[in-house]
Amino acid sequence: MPNLTIKDIARISGCSVSTISRVINDRPDVRPETKEHVLKVMREAGFVPNTNARQLKIQQSRSLVFVVKGTRNLFFSDFLVQLQRAATLYGYNGIVSYLDENANEIDAAEKILREIKPKGMIFLGGSVANFKKGFANITVPSVLTTLVSDELDFPNLSMVGVDDRAAAYTAVDYLIQQGHRKIAVLGGPVTSYPSVMRREGAQQAMQDAGILFNDKLYGLSNYDFESAYHAVNSLLARRADFTALFAMSDVIALGAIRALVSAGLRVPEDVSVIGFDGITMSRYCVPVLTTVVQPSEQISLQSIELLVRQIEHGAPAQTITLQPELQQGESVRAI
Repeated sequence: MPNLTIKDIARISGCSVSTISRVINDRPDVRPETKEHVLKVMREAGFVPNTNARQLKIQQSRSLVFVVKGTRNLFFSDFLVQLQRAATLYGYNGIVSYLDENANEIDAAEKILREIKPKGMIFLGGSVANFKKGFANITVPSVLTTLVSDELDFPNLSMVGVDDRAAAYTAVDYLIQQGHRKIAVLGGPVTSYPSVMRREGAQQAMQDAGILFNDKLYGLSNYDFESAYHAVNSLLARRADFTALFAMSDVIALGAIRALVSAGLRVPEDVSVIGFDGITMSRYCVPVLTTVVQPSEQISLQSIELLVRQIEHGAPAQTITLQPELQQGESVRAI
C-alpha cells in the first residue's frame, strides 16, 4: 500500500483520524489496547508516520535560510549565533546551509528555495560575480551580509557590512604609523571580492605613505589556518623581507603567527601582525591579536531588521555600511 496517509490508517483500523494522530504523537489519552491495535495496523501496512510534518510546516512559515559560504570561517561561526538570536527576537526560525568556499551560493540558494520555501535568505559571504550572473532568479527578500558592493543592484537584495577597502586601509596605515615600511599582505584570490577590496585598501595606504607595494610580499591564502600557515612558509622560503604582516582575517593571522613562531621568529619582536574581523579567539590568543573589528552584532541585527521589513512590509532593499574599529592588542610593536 504505497503513500498511505493517516486517513487510510483510520479507515483500515476502524478508528478516527484524531485517534490515529494521538497514537502517532504518543499522547496518553488513548486506551492501551487501541494504541496497540493502531500500531499493529501501521506495522502491517508499512506506514511510517512523519511526526515532524506539522512542526516543519510551522517552521517553514516563519523560516529564514542562512547561506554560509566557507565551512571553516570562524568569523561566520560567531556571526551565526548573533543572527539566530536576532531572528528569534522577530519570531523567525533560522535554518543554516553551509557551502564550500568555492561553491556557487546562488545555485545552492535556488535549490534551497525549491525544497524549503523560506520567507527570506541571508548570505554570509559570496561572490559578486555569482550574484551579478544569477541572483535575478532568487525571488524572496534577501540580505548579503558582511559584503557591500556598488556593483549589485537588485530590488530584493539588501547589503550590510563594512567598507572592506577603507577597513584594510586603516589596518595597514596603523602598521605604517608604527614605523613599518616592509609590509607583507596575506589574503585571498581575485575571485574573492572582499580580498580584492582589502588588497586595494592595503595598497592605497602604502601608496599614500610613499611605499611601493611589492607583489613578492603578497601571500595567497584561503580563509583558514592551514592555508595561511603554508602561505607564510612560502614567503619565508623565498626569503621575503618584511617586518609586519597584514592578514585579511583573524584566522589567517593566527595561522600566520603559528608559521612565524615555528620558523623561530617572535611576534611582535621580529614581525608585527594585524588581523581583520575581531573574532572571539583574537582576544584570547598569545599574543592578543591587534585587529580591525567588524561590528558583527550590529551587522547581524541590521541584517535581520532589513529582511523582516522586506518580508512583512514590502520595504525596498537598502545598503548599510558600518564602521569597523581598530582593536589594539599585543601583536604589533613600533620600530
